[in-house]
Amino acid sequence: MTLFDSLILGALEGVTEFLPVSSTGHLILASQLLGLEQTNAHKAFEVAIQLGSILAVLFLYAKDLIRDKTLWIKLAVAFLPTGALGFLFYKQIKALFGVETVSFMLIAGGIVFLAVEYFRRDKGIDDGKELDQLTYKEAFLIGLFQSVSMVPGTSRSGATIIGGLFLGLKRKSAAEFSFLLAIPTMIIATAYDLFKHRHEMVVDDYSMLAVAFVTAFAFAFATVKLFVGFVSRHTFVPFAIYRIIVGVIFFYFVATLPA
Repeated sequence: MTLFDSLILGALEGVTEFLPVSSTGHLILASQLLGLEQTNAHKAFEVAIQLGSILAVLFLYAKDLIRDKTLWIKLAVAFLPTGALGFLFYKQIKALFGVETVSFMLIAGGIVFLAVEYFRRDKGIDDGKELDQLTYKEAFLIGLFQSVSMVPGTSRSGATIIGGLFLGLKRKSAAEFSFLLAIPTMIIATAYDLFKHRHEMVVDDYSMLAVAFVTAFAFAFATVKLFVGFVSRHTFVPFAIYRIIVGVIFFYFVATLPA
């Protein structure tokens, strides 16, 4: 992996981690275009640089996390389904990492978003519950939605946002809970993946990881602020259309690859 590869993957991770378009899916697709083989070490790299994005959320929402202690409990409850299923089916999930799966799930997720927005068409942009009105039961149900995102291409943020919308949260509140839920989810996933593959990563991998980490932090910091402003005024339809277009393009890309 070159410095250019690390910068590209870091920037892509930072921009896509909190958008409902699947950061993991985009990293897999980008790695394919850059000619980077999906080894176990590279898969761990793709997971680890997401921690840079998570650090950006910690900076942006530190006051909320300090002020509202119950929010930590809700995040812990929401993490339970993903944590349990991820531990039990780790190998099976890793086996799904590939361009075909990502392409299919991008399209499927885009269709689901269009359906959600269709059924919410009579509601105003700002209709729904605030984040502090979320119950522990609803937090757990959002966690069940997040567990679906272990299939690459689904989008962790997309799945949790859809779960929040189904449970009556405002678009902005659904997006913000998705950001915050990424903190325990990605920290634990990163630590587990790096531990599992610690013998497969060499020193050079860690230097490139540091570059991608810092890049992801910077791009995620800017993206989160812009995204919150966007969903406060608009629907998720543009992201749904984007997912479908990218999925179709990469299905075509895979189909035209030489056997």
